[in-house]
Amino acid sequence: MRKTLLLLVPTIALSACTWGITLTDEAKNVHTAWHGDVSSCRDLGKVTVSVQDHVGPVNRNDIKVRDELEVLARNEAATMHADTIKPLAEPVDGSQAWGAYSCGARPVGEERRRDAGASQPQQPGSAGGAQTFPVKGG
Repeated sequence: MRKTLLLLVPTIALSACTWGITLTDEAKNVHTAWHGDVSSCRDLGKVTVSVQDHVGPVNRNDIKVRDELEVLARNEAATMHADTIKPLAEPVDGSQAWGAYSCGARPVGEERRRDAGASQPQQPGSAGGAQTFPVKGG
């Protein structure tokens, strides 16, 4: 019984790190401009979010940490009535600063993607980049 408890506690502690970090309904309308130009947008302020980047001596998966930081930033930006966020710096010790912007109905750079797509189809790996979304669970 004691051996099982010793194995079960660290497993629960590691999995508990992501409980409760979910995208709100309002934040679903907040887009991430990873490399987009936000100079034509109205700056609404700065959002700094943080999550645990390690549990004890164990570092958490960097991709999972970054996904959680983006979700938290989008949630926070939605409360500011922002429709776009952009990272201002790389994550450091589980904390990251984001800019919150009001850019209008369409995400930054969408006009270019639509115009380029009308003239010729985008090939995987071509210019234009990619957008990532947090994965549920896991």
